[in-house]
Amino acid sequence: MFTETTEIPQWLLSSWLRSCQAAGATANDAELIAVCRDLIDRWNGEDRCYHGVKHLVDVLTHVDELAAEAQDPDLVRLAAWYHGAVFSAEAHRAYANEAGEDEVASGVLARTQLASLGVPEDNAEKVSRLVTNLVRHKGSGSSTDGAVLCDADLAVLKSDPQHYKHYLAAIREEYSHIPVIDFVRARLRIVTRLLERENLFSTAGAQGWEEAARQNLIAEQARLTKELKKLSQADEPVAHSA
Repeated sequence: MFTETTEIPQWLLSSWLRSCQAAGATANDAELIAVCRDLIDRWNGEDRCYHGVKHLVDVLTHVDELAAEAQDPDLVRLAAWYHGAVFSAEAHRAYANEAGEDEVASGVLARTQLASLGVPEDNAEKVSRLVTNLVRHKGSGSSTDGAVLCDADLAVLKSDPQHYKHYLAAIREEYSHIPVIDFVRARLRIVTRLLERENLFSTAGAQGWEEAARQNLIAEQARLTKELKKLSQADEPVAHSA
């Protein structure tokens, strides 16, 4: 939970305040900080091994990198704050379909909290819509703001091999309660869907990430396919002679 001693980047709170004020919030600093603390509490949830504060910081950092392509960069930053605010890694939530992040509930939370801070209805609604539209991570064909948010969220895919390995380990730990064969099948479906896209990233600034991301995904797909084959063979019943 958020406390006065929670270790977070010093710029995170000031970034939140600037974005809220740029979006038209009329609440005072104390009210803005209270909502920020609520969000940090959410991102600090005990069941978050990957989708935690570090992921939030990474997405915000990549939004800043792509900000020149956004129409309303501060609204995109606010959407980044909310895109995984509601999260559950419980087994009944199909990893392959939702990956724990509840974009619809997060969008509702964004609209409700931002409205309570005096953010104009149009802006609160736009942030909510950006969050909700992130469900399938399809940046192409969406608004430029949606494309920036989507690319920033998927930027982890272009990590160097060592960081990509850490990312995969964190994802697996987050869903450690799911049987390994179910997790491998689900993850393989996700990776395959991503590789079937013509482009992983939509913004001009993210085009340079494409090759590294595809190489990571191709290598992961090969490993998962091999692992699934072994797991499936081990799960087969042993034939007994009469």
